[in-house]
Amino acid sequence: MTPAAAAIAERLAAVRATIPARVRLIAVTKTFSAEVVRAAYEAGLRDFGENRVQEAIAKQAELSDLSGMTWHLIGRLQSNKSRKALEHFQWIHSIDSLKLAERLNLQAAELDLRPSCCLQLKLRPDPNKGGLTLAELQRDLSDYAQMQHLNITGLMAIPPQGLEPDETQAVFIQTQEIAKMINQMAFPHLKISQLSLGMSADYPLAIAAGSTMIRLGTLLFGQRQRRTGAQN
Repeated sequence: MTPAAAAIAERLAAVRATIPARVRLIAVTKTFSAEVVRAAYEAGLRDFGENRVQEAIAKQAELSDLSGMTWHLIGRLQSNKSRKALEHFQWIHSIDSLKLAERLNLQAAELDLRPSCCLQLKLRPDPNKGGLTLAELQRDLSDYAQMQHLNITGLMAIPPQGLEPDETQAVFIQTQEIAKMINQMAFPHLKISQLSLGMSADYPLAIAAGSTMIRLGTLLFGQRQRRTGAQN
């Protein structure tokens, strides 16, 4: 094991000691190099989260010799990147509008794919985050339930920065309650079994509220590298 992989493995072991086996750990590698992803893979990680489609595609090309990786798109998805996202990610956590879902559903049918997806919720005002308000979700829920080429199986929520811990946990608990509400409606093609909640600063609160997937970057890799160059 390389020194970089050993360091990640040590941090990973410390984190795993604090989470139940039912919780899926997604290593958030946005802005980190392909070499860091390779070290994380060597340390035993297989789920990787990226915010930007083009950045992930470049890393995947460098890591094409590795097998068994699952790629999660956790950042906001521009509609002009939707087909590429379907081609390069097994999970899309950030469906934040009915229009985007309809586009993905159509393209997934054309590509003969059925990706796993989360609807992203915005349960508190936050100018820095996308997501569906509760009213928008309720209004369009039956439309999401008709999308047979998307396996909509989860909800994602990111609380605004600066909330007190009890306010953050309230967002997570509300997300769990919304999942129960959706499941009680018994749609044939829409059942929520996954909650994508919790990051490095708040994942214990998310797990206490029922999260099944946590997205960790800083705890595993240290401070994020500054992004340079064009956005995508």
